[in-house]
Amino acid sequence: MKGQNLSLAFGAEVIYDDAEFFIGDKDKTGIVGVNGAGKTTLFKVILGKQALDRGRIFTGGVRIGYLPQEIDFADKQKTVWDYLFDARPVREIEAELNTIYTDLETADEAEQAELLKRMAELHAALDGYDAYNAENILLELMFDMDISDELLYMKLGELSGGQKSKIAFAHVLFANPQVLLLDEPTNHLDASTKEFVTNYLKNYKGSVLIISHDVDFLNSVVNKILFVNKVTHKISVYDGNYTAFKRKYAQEQLLKELRITQQEQEIKKLSDFVLKAKQASRTNHNLKRMGQDREVKLAKAIAALEKRDKEYKHVNLRLEPKTPSGKVPLEVRNLTFGYDGKQNLYDGLSFMLNPDERFLIVGENGVGKSTLLKLIMGILHPKSGEIVFSRKTEIAYYAQELELLDENKTVLENTESSGYTDIQHRNLLGNFLFSGDSVFKNVSVLSPGEKARIALCKLLLERANLLILDEPTNHLDPDTQAVIGENFRDYTGTILLVSHNPEFVEQIGITRMLILPEGKIVDYSRELLAYYYILNTDFL
Repeated sequence: MKGQNLSLAFGAEVIYDDAEFFIGDKDKTGIVGVNGAGKTTLFKVILGKQALDRGRIFTGGVRIGYLPQEIDFADKQKTVWDYLFDARPVREIEAELNTIYTDLETADEAEQAELLKRMAELHAALDGYDAYNAENILLELMFDMDISDELLYMKLGELSGGQKSKIAFAHVLFANPQVLLLDEPTNHLDASTKEFVTNYLKNYKGSVLIISHDVDFLNSVVNKILFVNKVTHKISVYDGNYTAFKRKYAQEQLLKELRITQQEQEIKKLSDFVLKAKQASRTNHNLKRMGQDREVKLAKAIAALEKRDKEYKHVNLRLEPKTPSGKVPLEVRNLTFGYDGKQNLYDGLSFMLNPDERFLIVGENGVGKSTLLKLIMGILHPKSGEIVFSRKTEIAYYAQELELLDENKTVLENTESSGYTDIQHRNLLGNFLFSGDSVFKNVSVLSPGEKARIALCKLLLERANLLILDEPTNHLDPDTQAVIGENFRDYTGTILLVSHNPEFVEQIGITRMLILPEGKIVDYSRELLAYYYILNTDFL
């Protein structure tokens, strides 16, 4: 695959500026860059869903499979089995062949020739999809990905976030494309499935392009890194895995800083001389002439000055809850809940939160972590039991799928909140890496990582005394997580969190853990969190 002279801008925001890249047919390539650099946009360009202002990507007309970061099934009434099997258009091809068989009976000689030609093409397609063995291949894939028989008969609209990710991934793999585009593929995958996927991709015969914040996963799979630079709007390809890229990139930045320092020193030297020449008397023709010569060199030196990569600054804006919570901000009493026709997720679950503590919910996929938060928020209703809040409790909720944002409004409009000066508002947006004109962007044009940052900023601006967070780091790269984590570490209210991200959990200072489905509460243990991280791996 080759990108040539790629240029793209959304209004005044440049994404690519005459960028180029080349990756081989068998390469396993990790695509990296800060949130909003244009990683997911690159996938959209490859898929023909986003037009470039200039340039072209050459794919050679290969069959492409795509796993998006945000999974949304078009037909939510379709069963999991039908959705998976239809990844290979075997049924469609067979239906067309049956039509041809019928048409051949009444076709004239010329029509028969065309029908027979089409028949040969369809049989070749069936061979390419290994149609006569397709069902066995799918069953083997389901076994390897630990997709249960019970799951097969569920409708797509009934799946949890983790189940959706696994089923969508299986769909893409079963389609057997020549090029795989995977956007955050390890999100929600349990350890055994992740191990299978890692080995599958390493041995995949085609090309794989992966956007991921899971460093261990990238290091295990890729042999190249494609870096989208948000500062220069260029694309660079590095040999090796993610760790090798970081090492090479750090060396490049060190050399770049030395070059910029030398360039700046030269610019200052030329500027001083030009100023001295301009202040000289009119009769000092030699100095005036030398000053004009240096002025030309100065203009060239300023034009050639390299840009430093942007360093995000953290403003110390300590946000306190508007009011303190009561002695027991939240109490769950004998909670019982299960989805219709399914086994209960909890039977008599009870726990309470202390004021200002950090409380973590952990457990394997499908045990009801996100469901519990939805019950607490009143989005779902228990079969029995109570959820009791202190009369002083004020709640702010971060939804894993970012559905609480208004995509028709700008970043600034989405985060508007009373009680802040414009400077305070803009400073907090800066803490979440939105500065300058970026605050006027419509949310609809932003990447999932940028949307996540807005949702988290909006949450803090509400100044509630109980924050409920459902996998808040899912869309954030490691460097951004570190910056965002500082804001939550400094917040003085109570935090109820679902996450398996060790770095973020450590950063905000978790005190106790609720383990599902057992309902057991223990003091925070990094070792125990690591255990659940292995069982239910999310990207770093």
